Amino acid sequence: MKSLIKLTFKSVFTLGVIILLAYFGWKYVVPKLNEREQRERKEYVITKVFDGDTFEAEANGKKEKVRMLGIDTPEKFNSDKLTRDIERTKEDSETIKKLGELSSQYTRKLLEGKKVLLEPDKTQDDKDKYGRLLRYIYLEDGTFVNKKIVAEGYAVAFRRFKVSKEKELIEAEEDARKEKKGLWGDIEGLKYMENSNK
Repeated sequence: MKSLIKLTFKSVFTLGVIILLAYFGWKYVVPKLNEREQRERKEYVITKVFDGDTFEAEANGKKEKVRMLGIDTPEKFNSDKLTRDIERTKEDSETIKKLGELSSQYTRKLLEGKKVLLEPDKTQDDKDKYGRLLRYIYLEDGTFVNKKIVAEGYAVAFRRFKVSKEKELIEAEEDARKEKKGLWGDIEGLKYMENSNK
């Protein structure tokens, strides 16, 4: 009888501890996780598109420069990247800039003035060396913008840094290549794009 009482007491005590832990988890831990998720997946308005993979976004009066994760577009400005693009692709600077402008126009049409959600990748730094936020971008209807730009042929999957969504971006690039979409359909663009990941 004593052992049955002990066992019952132990069971009730253990159950009480579990209920208490669950309560504190629900009351304090879950709201903190939700707050963190809300901070990380924050809604912004796109105020300016700089090029095919970089833009300015504003939330609560604060502007941030954002670089899209996992994609790369031709450079349209005179810069170190333009020099690297020339060396890598063997294209002339005017051709690369022209392709960069086409990519920028596509991104501008897709994003400028729109509300978006910015989502970080836990495998990557929050910002790059230029202070730009590194993010995946989603339109209000759920469209994954980084992937859409690649799928429409205006960017390639950036393989230099391994991001968590790399596989789906590479698949989107392969489909765009097969279907000769965007810059893949332009003979000059094709030459640039073919050499973009070497």
